Amino acid sequence: MGFGWPRVVSTKDDLARVLSLHDSPYHGLTLCLGSFSANPGQDAVDAVRTFMDRIHFTHVRNIKHLGNGDFTEVAHRACEGSVDTTGIMRAYAEAGYQGYVRPDHGRHLWDENTTNKPRPGYGLYDRALGVQYLLGAWDAFRHGA
Repeated sequence: MGFGWPRVVSTKDDLARVLSLHDSPYHGLTLCLGSFSANPGQDAVDAVRTFMDRIHFTHVRNIKHLGNGDFTEVAHRACEGSVDTTGIMRAYAEAGYQGYVRPDHGRHLWDENTTNKPRPGYGLYDRALGVQYLLGAWDAFRHGA
């Protein structure tokens, strides 16, 4: 549950059940790793490796689990939170992933609220920093690091 609302698809087993409804390369996932990782019992890297051939679009996000069961969005770097964003990018790179990758969400940085008035959760600067971090990891793993 998140914000008191039940989640319909929140585990690896749930994803497998949804994908089993129709076995087609066109029936795939937009895998939001921040939402998926809200459940601390789920392994995002394992989910990426398991469902790689059915992931058409991915949101790569880092969150930090808090002691009371809540979570908060943090910077994209793996060391900032509870999600192995580097491992996720390694899994995508090693598989030769061809889909879309988006650095989902972003905090508002550097007085951004007063300068360009972004939508809540979509800070421009943090997403720009995030995509550069993710691309750096992607490049490192694609070229043998």
